[in-house]
Amino acid sequence: MRAPILAIASLLTLAACTAAPDSVTDGSEQPADTPAAQIIPETIQGRWGLVPADCEPGRGDAKGLLVIGPTQLRFYESTGTLGRIAERDASRIRAEFAFRGEGMTWRRDEVLDAQEDGQTLIRREYGEGAAPGPFEYRRCPA
Repeated sequence: MRAPILAIASLLTLAACTAAPDSVTDGSEQPADTPAAQIIPETIQGRWGLVPADCEPGRGDAKGLLVIGPTQLRFYESTGTLGRIAERDASRIRAEFAFRGEGMTWRRDEVLDAQEDGQTLIRREYGEGAAPGPFEYRRCPA
């Protein structure tokens, strides 16, 4: 009797390990167990475009669109997941992000700074391979 119980327990354990994790999100939802101090500030979250056309719904070529959720940055061909936070206030965060896209992975120190009552976002990257200057985004209309 003991062997079947152990076999069932082993199968349940294996199933739990191989099931899709509940914590995987598209970055638009805050994981239930994440404290507010460990997420991207709400002022920064939303859809941002480098040019007005990036904000047009349904555009498949919106290469300048940046979608920011509580724990992720989503670009045209990559996603960055929030890591260690160095600085954070209501309209600014400096943190390390783990990026994945086009078959590659990398880490980047990013500063996201909402300005002009949350209508402009300045994004700066630091570290090896970082872009040399800031990127200026405008909030997409709701």
